[in-house]
Amino acid sequence: MARRSTVKDVAREAGVSVSTVDRALNGRMKVREETLRKIAAAAHRVGYHARGLIEHRMVPDRPKMRFGFVLLKPSQAFYQQFAKEIERAVTARMDVEGQAVIRYAKSQAPEEFASLMESLGRRVDSLGCVAVNHQSLNPVVRDLQDKGVPVFSLLNDFAQGIRRNYVGSNNVKIGRMAAWMISKTVKQPGKLALFVGGNRWHGHDLREVGFRSCIRENAPALPVLDTLVNLETRELTYEATLDLLSRHPDLRGLYVAGGGMEGAIAALREMRQPHEVSLVVNELTDDSRAALADGYAVMAIATPLDTLCTELIELMINAVHAGDDGVVGQYFLQPRIYLPDMI
Repeated sequence: MARRSTVKDVAREAGVSVSTVDRALNGRMKVREETLRKIAAAAHRVGYHARGLIEHRMVPDRPKMRFGFVLLKPSQAFYQQFAKEIERAVTARMDVEGQAVIRYAKSQAPEEFASLMESLGRRVDSLGCVAVNHQSLNPVVRDLQDKGVPVFSLLNDFAQGIRRNYVGSNNVKIGRMAAWMISKTVKQPGKLALFVGGNRWHGHDLREVGFRSCIRENAPALPVLDTLVNLETRELTYEATLDLLSRHPDLRGLYVAGGGMEGAIAALREMRQPHEVSLVVNELTDDSRAALADGYAVMAIATPLDTLCTELIELMINAVHAGDDGVVGQYFLQPRIYLPDMI
């Protein structure tokens, strides 16, 4: 039987004394707000059975707030981790009694995104979405904003000029980073290729722009083939990569600008030796970690999900409290770079 977490576990995880946790739990003496947050977050991480009581006693009468999120592909490791980080960031807030409501789109159809956003927007105080760029989403976002539900675009910047903030990477720079690494690791003359998820992902378009511009400036002797669309699926990426390798024996570099990298990795393992093709992927998962370790990938560019979710919840709370001040903007996060020697 698994051991039940204790006050000592909470204290160790929070980096405070047992007596401090006891004071916070029983309200015997005042504890600093920063320390209270550490204790509450630690209690959640170790699964302390009385964490709900701790949060209630530490910050009584907190305003309730519901945070809505639309994500993709619940079976993908990246979005599974995204959901975990959302829950962690919401739980860590001591100034509100927050609840995360997460829904997943089953396709890339704009109609599905619009429907999810509209239905979820009626039940939450603020909404953050990973969604495609399509004009059918604009009136939904505008209507929610008018009703006092601020909308945030995540990873891909849709409804520009209407949504409250974009939170994610500077995608032009991400594309340039991928191109720079490939140009420095290609060992022989040859061709380069890249995959994007689809034509409705503005973020992927920007990565392609950054990738091509960097290659033109720094490695003009490496021609870039026509961009391929993989719909961010493992199967389609696998088949398309096999076809690329068959038709272009001199393929030297490959960038998967969105999802589906597992298919590219599998195809390279079948048809090429390690280090023959310089592959750059996004996000660090079990597949990309193994590819880096085995010489089938040269870099993984990861989204700092912990930072993204922490900052996003702060922005969402501030937007609800401040109301619509007419200010929209972009909140760029610094990516995390993983190289083979770091694995």
